[in-house]
Amino acid sequence: MKLAQYRKQIRQSSTAELQRMLEEERKNLFISRRDSATKQLENPRKIRDIRKNIARILTVLRERELETAEAGS
Repeated sequence: MKLAQYRKQIRQSSTAELQRMLEEERKNLFISRRDSATKQLENPRKIRDIRKNIARILTVLRERELETAEAGS
């Protein structure tokens, strides 16, 4: 999936979907790190990409959390 499409998908997803995506990305990161340690990872850049995806998801979740807190004040 292209980066712009991924960003758009993240922004349009519900909070529950983002939590599910975050869990899935963290599992992928664990698997990729394990594969890297056992020399089975074909593309080392994959780890960096997964970490960035996790950061993107966490950023959107945090923005929503702040919006909710701001609206409640």
